[in-house]
Formats: sequence, structure tokens, C-alpha cells
Amino acid sequence: MPTLLQLLAIAALVGGGLVTGLLFAFSLVVMRALLELPPEEGMSTMQRINLLIVRPLFLLPFLGTALLCVVLAAGALWQGGAGALALAAGALAYLLGPLGVTVAFNVPLNNRLARVDLREAQLLWPRYVNDWLRWNHVRTALGAVSIALLAWGLAVSPA
Repeated sequence: MPTLLQLLAIAALVGGGLVTGLLFAFSLVVMRALLELPPEEGMSTMQRINLLIVRPLFLLPFLGTALLCVVLAAGALWQGGAGALALAAGALAYLLGPLGVTVAFNVPLNNRLARVDLREAQLLWPRYVNDWLRWNHVRTALGAVSIALLAWGLAVSPA
């Protein structure tokens, strides 16, 4: 029977995988496709995406995984043992990457984009995409590191 800590790690892996997968899709395809559109269309579509993403179906895995990671890190460090450091590090990587980078960089960029008039798209849209993608790559990479560390910690934890 899995321990509570292992169940938390599994839930964090699933949530982190969902969130990181979405971020990866944006880096790999979505933003590049939007860049191929005329600037006004790409910018307008991203403004709409930024409104539509703030829904429970996204927020539950995004913020729920962050909460799981806080509890998991504390529990792993408290319990100790094999895999504890990897579980805590994986939880921290999610909190710094998908959550932290999003809050510190991508959301402020999105909020500024929401206030931009489409007539300014020619000038501002390429710069926004460049800045947004830079931070999206960082949070995606940290999300992938988080998943790997959580999986490793789970694999070496005693059953």
C-alpha cells in the first residue's frame, strides 16, 4: 500500500505533467503559429487565450499542484529517508518554475499585453513573443526537471 507521501508525489507528478505539457506545447507550437499570423491577429488571439486560460480546469492542476508541492516538500523533508531530497527538490522546481516564473514574468507580460491596442501590434507583438517565450522556456524546463526529480524520488522511496 502506498504511503501518503507517495500518493502526494503521484498527484504532483500528474499535475506537474499536465501543466508542463501545456507549457511545452506553447513553446513548441502555439506561439510560433501565432507569430506566423499578421501581428494584429496573433496578438488578438493571445489576448483571448490569456482570458480563456483562467478557468478552473487549468487553475486546479496549476495551483493544486503548487499546493501539493508545498505539502510534499515539507513532508519529504520531515520524513527523510530514501528519495526525500529528490521529492523536495522536485517540488521546489515546480514552485520556482511553472508557478514562480509564471507569476513573476509571464502573467505581468500578459497583463501588459491586455492593455495594448491592436494598432500597436506591429511594434509590440514580436517583442512580447520573444520575452514571453524566453520565460516560457525557463518554466517548461524547470517543470521537466520537477517531473524527473519527483519520479526519481518516488522510484527510490521505500514501498
